This record gives sequence, structure tokens and C-alpha cells, in this order.
Amino acid sequence: MSDRLDQPREPRTIRLPRWDPDAFGNFAEKFARFMGTAKFLVYMTVFVIVWILINLVGVFGLQWDPYPFILLNLFFSTQASYAAPLILLAQNRQADRDRLTLDEDRRRAQAQKADTEYLAREIASLRMALNEVATRDYIRSELLKLAEELDDAANRRHQQEKAERKEKKSRASQGA
Repeated sequence: MSDRLDQPREPRTIRLPRWDPDAFGNFAEKFARFMGTAKFLVYMTVFVIVWILINLVGVFGLQWDPYPFILLNLFFSTQASYAAPLILLAQNRQADRDRLTLDEDRRRAQAQKADTEYLAREIASLRMALNEVATRDYIRSELLKLAEELDDAANRRHQQEKAERKEKKSRASQGA
């Protein structure tokens, strides 16, 4: 540190501790999750019973919190004053996660709806196009009609050729 008056002093900075908000939020969630368990209730019940028994009976001459249990009450008040904000922080973080999940679900639902509408339009256009396209049954019926017409034409030609041969035969027999 310089005591010279012709130069400015170095600024004094107070370095405050820094913490990771996610790490603190994770701690709050774990704490809130633990406080909502039966294990926590059992531990607290055992703690309170032991506290009261020691202070009522005075085991080993210990009696640091006599009957109104003011220190125990102070302990519970302190615990509640820390637990409430931690639980609220955990709830806020869960609400944020729920909001993100809801937004993602809404986005997926909109995409699925758009896909479904697109596919419905495509199916409708395919149905309209298929009405103009010949189906297997239609082609069969047309082929059967064509085959019948060809058979009829062949039969007529055969009959005509037969008639012509008969006529040739009758002319040949008349000319001889």
C-alpha cells in the first residue's frame, strides 16, 4: 500500500462469498423433500421426547431448559424460519420446471396437431385421386367386357368364314 499523495488509492473491494444458485436450489429441494418424510417426523419426535425427558428428570444433573422449554421453542422457531423460505424456494423451482414441461408439452401437441391435419389433408387428396384412378375391379370388368367383345368378334368371324366356306363349297359343287 502506498502512502503517496500524488497517486490515487487502490480501490478497496469487499469480496462477498459467492454461491451457485443451482447448488443452493438443489440443497433447498433436498431439504424440503427430507422434511416431508416420515423419517424426519420420527427423528423430530425422538429428539423432542429426549429433550423433554432430560430437562424434566435432569439426567446426570443436566437441566439446561426447565419446564416451559423456552430453548426448545426457540429451536423450533428458528427451524421454521429457515424451513419456510427453503420450502418456498423448492416449490418455485418445481413450478419453473413444471412450466417448462407444460410449454414443451404444448409445443409437441401443436406439432402433432399440425402433423395430423397435414396427414388428414393428404389422405383426403389421395382419396380424391383414387376416385379418378381405375381400381382392380374396374379394370377386371373392363377386361371381361373386352374379352367378351373379342370372343363375339371371333365367333362372328368364325361364323362368317364358315358361311363363306359353305358358299364356296356350294358354288364349287354347282360349277362342277
